[in-house]
This record gives sequence, structure tokens and C-alpha cells, in this order.
Amino acid sequence: MPRTTSLPTLAQIAQIAGVSVPTASRVVNGRENVAPETRLRVEEAVRKAGYVRRPQSAPSGPVPLVDVVLPGFGSGWSGEVLRGAEAAGAELGLGIVVSSWLRDRAGRLDRLAAHGTSAVLFAGTRLNPTQHLWLSRRRIPYAVLEPGVEPPPGVPAVGADNRSGGRAATEHLLALGHRRIAVLGGHRRMPSSNARINGYRQALTSAWIKPRPEYVRHAGFDTDRAEQLAGELLDLPEPPTALFLCSDEMAFGVLRAAGRRGLRVPDDLSVVGFDDIPDARRLVPGLTTVHQPIAEMAATALRTLVRLLHGLHVDDTRTDLPTRLVVRGSTAPPPPVP
Repeated sequence: MPRTTSLPTLAQIAQIAGVSVPTASRVVNGRENVAPETRLRVEEAVRKAGYVRRPQSAPSGPVPLVDVVLPGFGSGWSGEVLRGAEAAGAELGLGIVVSSWLRDRAGRLDRLAAHGTSAVLFAGTRLNPTQHLWLSRRRIPYAVLEPGVEPPPGVPAVGADNRSGGRAATEHLLALGHRRIAVLGGHRRMPSSNARINGYRQALTSAWIKPRPEYVRHAGFDTDRAEQLAGELLDLPEPPTALFLCSDEMAFGVLRAAGRRGLRVPDDLSVVGFDDIPDARRLVPGLTTVHQPIAEMAATALRTLVRLLHGLHVDDTRTDLPTRLVVRGSTAPPPPVP
């Protein structure tokens, strides 16, 4: 990712110290709620790397306002986006304005212009061609995070390596001995969801297992819909022994469907999610999932917007950050065949 300076970024300090970007931001900005040993690690990383905290605002003018537009406020995914945006805003000297795309979508763009936004980050939202044209004509810099549809050429987009994540999740289940593995995708036309399903299919094909059409369904990232579709899968004459969900929120619905049928996770059914939101770690058993660095993705997108605000060229308009599998207690070998 191109940088505006050779100095280390807050994300690099966080990586050196082995903490999240928001945690590093709290230490750098002198905030509380950080364990003493964690604070010492971050401060040592700051000293060794020569990190210089950027001013909260430029002395020559007002703080630039960047709008962060989310699909809604109720999901753990949106919460992680806000954590990353808050940390990056503090680092870069930006004012962050948060709004939901679900409310008054038609008038949302007009209000962005009315309150003098400097740039916009659209996170997990769908922009149609007319909306892209509206932004372009008004010369409002914008970027998209996990876009609902592919943006026009030249529009910065930040996402995760979704295909590799989907493949890693499925390969984990295959290694445990599962052969009847189903997947619940998000929206049918959403690139990130389709990439995760493609990774699932690649893993099965590499293991010489033909994907079953009845094992591939789409729940639109909705927990209740995922519960319904999981119930249909579990009621099949030959039900899956494992489910890969293209979001942790959908995995929660699958756990409810399994519980209603008296199935134990992971003894009777293995479940793998995607995102690694905080609630995935709080479940009992903990949810095996694919971690995508959502907060870092948001921070990366905001740094790109700052380059655009400064009139700088962005060499790579598409940035995909790596994912990794996090194994917890929701996966195990399949139950023995009766």
C-alpha cells in the first residue's frame, strides 16, 4: 500500500507490539483501558520504530470530515469497522461522521454534500451506477470497503483474501474427516461472498469431492435466514456433518438451528464462520472462524482517502489483506456412521 511518508504507521506499531490498531491508538493518544504490560509493549515499539504521532488537526484549517457509511449498526462486523475508523481517524487527524445506509438511502448522498464531507468510506454497502456518477461529478473522494458490487475503475477498494479464507475453512473440515460439507453464502451477487464460496468449491475439488448443489445456499448475511436454511440442510435425507458460513452472524443462526434439533456442536455438527468478530470468541464452545482484519481494512481505506485528499496518486486501487483460520471449539471429526 503506498504511504504518504516513510515514517512508520500506527498499524505497523500495532503489528510490532502484537496488539490491535485501536489498542495501539489508545496508548499513543494517552487513553485509559489498556493493561500495563500491553502499554509497555506498545511504548517500546513506538520508541524502537521512531513513530511520530500525527497532529489531530492541521493548524492551517479545520479538521477534514470523512463520512463512514455502514449497512447498519447492529452487526459485529460494523462494530469492527468503526473501531478501525476511530483509530485511523485519531492517527490521521480526521473527523469521523458515521451513518447507516439502511435509513433514507435516496437522500443520503445529498446530506453528505450538505454537511461538507471531505471524503466518504462506504463499508459493505451497494452503490449503483447513478450514485457512483453523482460522487464523481461532485469530485468527492470515496473508497469502498468489501463492496457489494465491483466499483468503477479507479475507485479504491479494500477487502480481504476471501477466496483463500473460504478454502482454508473447508480444508480444515476436510482434514478432520468431513466429506458432507455445506456452505451458506451471503448475497448472491456480492463479490466477497462469491469468492468465499469459490474457495469452498476449490477445496472440495482438490480433495476429489464433487460439490453438491443442494449443499450451497445463500442467506444474505441474515442470522434468522441462516437459521431457516440450516434447518432445511439438517433435515435433508443425507444432511451435512459440517457447515461453513460466510459470516459469523450467520453461524449464530446455524447454532440455533442445531440446538432446536438436539444436535451438539461439535460432536454432531461442526461449524465454521467467517470474520472473527468479538462474539465469536465469547461463544461456548468458541467459534472456529476465518479471521479477516476488519479494523485494519477500515484504517487502510482511510489512509487511501487521505492520499486522495492531498491530491496524491494511488497506485493500487484494490487492496486485499490476508485472512487466517482461527481454530476454536466448534469443529471436530464427524460423528461415526451408524
